[in-house]
Amino acid sequence: MAKKRLTHIDSKHRAKMVNVSEKGITYRKAVASCTVTMKPGTFKLLKLNKLPKGDVLEVSRIAGINAAKLTHLLIPLCHPLSITGVSVELRFQPPKRVIITATAEAIDRTGVEMEALTAVAVAGLAVYDMCKAVDKAVVIGDIKLLFKSGGKSGIYESVLVR
Repeated sequence: MAKKRLTHIDSKHRAKMVNVSEKGITYRKAVASCTVTMKPGTFKLLKLNKLPKGDVLEVSRIAGINAAKLTHLLIPLCHPLSITGVSVELRFQPPKRVIITATAEAIDRTGVEMEALTAVAVAGLAVYDMCKAVDKAVVIGDIKLLFKSGGKSGIYESVLVR
């Protein structure tokens, strides 16, 4: 079996950013999701927009959008991308769960998977921050890539989506 070359390690085993200058510029899209689970009472307050810190959904949406734009500063080997769009949706799943979905799009040389994943993770953290005054047992979990397209590897769709 041939030894697989590590793309983010140089010949001296030091971390490096992959050179993508030879890759084609294509439209790329990624969708990721996560769940935020809380006590039913907290969920009710969230749904009624009555938590003490204010509008949890809008703060979390903005946090996720900002996180996607800053992914290259947070994840050391990610490339800065020309992101053309980011959306973050928060959906209630009674009796105690919020599903966060982020879509990131770019026309670039490398994918936007990390941007979509970072968006949902940080949006989830913002939900926690906004809810923690009444519920410190909030759990952020199930962060996953649902879909990606663009580039040489083509389309990926999670079997968990179907």
